[in-house]
Amino acid sequence: MSDPARITRALASRGITPDARQREAIDALAALLGSQQRARHAWSSAAFASQGVYCHGLPGRGKSLVVDTVFELASCRKRRLHFHEFLREMNRRLVNAPRSDDRLGDVARQWLDGVELLCFDEFHVHDIADAFLMGRFLDTAIGLGTRIVLTSNYAPDDLLPDPEFHERFLPTIAQIKRCFTVIHFDGARDYRFGGEAAEVPRFFAPLDTSSQHALRDIFTSHERGACIEALTLSAAGRPLAARAAGNALLWADFEPLCVASRSHLDYLDLAEQWQGLIIDNLHTSALQQSHTLQRLIWLIDIFYDRKRALFIASDQPIETALIGLEGAHDLSRTLSRLAEMQSRAYRSALDASGGERAGETEQAEKTEGSS
Repeated sequence: MSDPARITRALASRGITPDARQREAIDALAALLGSQQRARHAWSSAAFASQGVYCHGLPGRGKSLVVDTVFELASCRKRRLHFHEFLREMNRRLVNAPRSDDRLGDVARQWLDGVELLCFDEFHVHDIADAFLMGRFLDTAIGLGTRIVLTSNYAPDDLLPDPEFHERFLPTIAQIKRCFTVIHFDGARDYRFGGEAAEVPRFFAPLDTSSQHALRDIFTSHERGACIEALTLSAAGRPLAARAAGNALLWADFEPLCVASRSHLDYLDLAEQWQGLIIDNLHTSALQQSHTLQRLIWLIDIFYDRKRALFIASDQPIETALIGLEGAHDLSRTLSRLAEMQSRAYRSALDASGGERAGETEQAEKTEGSS
């Protein structure tokens, strides 16, 4: 069982002294896990005052850090995943599920089987189809008594902000507010900014000979003996032209990655195949197109969540180009994550493994049994 003091000690080992809101979340999460332990033999949603914890606030305020620390300490059958990954899994199961009066509920119950603690990172709802799926899923999970922890940049009332559809999501918002302890991480500091820069730069500008040499050195240092030659790969079943691909690192231009029509499914597939990605020839004028900008945001979100390495060569510094852009969701989170991905503190799978191929332990990382 996790208690607040143990969680605080674990955070202290990472150099974090919790602020007031983080301490509030620690207490709520410890209580949630404590209630879960007490309920092992009396599992029902009516047994507790709170079904879960909903942590929201601006990017970089420590939401994921606190929740991930608690998740690591929890001794139960648990699962933590990014929201994009969840949507992919649910939609795959729905396609193959037999017809029934409540196919979504049936698939949700199957998905939740054996999961006592579920953590969603970067919970958001922008699409009415996702809203319908998520509403039924949460209703099912609450009915089963699954403990749920959500982190989000959005307060519950701000989910599905599209005025055309927002009213249809109000019952789910009310359920979240009724069944979850809602905590607003309102600290002034974004923990991802101000870190010590990485010893070896990861982002390069402008697009000149120096940047090309740097990218080549990065690729060859991780892919010794690999040929640098153009090829066509597959991303979620769609062709992707690449400059080079090794066992751990993929090198591709920005245009086929993000200007071409792609979805978050492509980037999930790439993050599962490679531990790092070199994005070359990023002409920042393309980011004025909302669809292109949204694809880059999806890519960064997914690679950050999977702790993949990211190297970018652009015609001007990528952060400078992103500031002030409009037309896509969650840009502030992207800027926050890019700041961390350039810091010494960001340890990617490429750093940790020394370049060996990822993926074989992916499911084990995401689904853990009782300890």
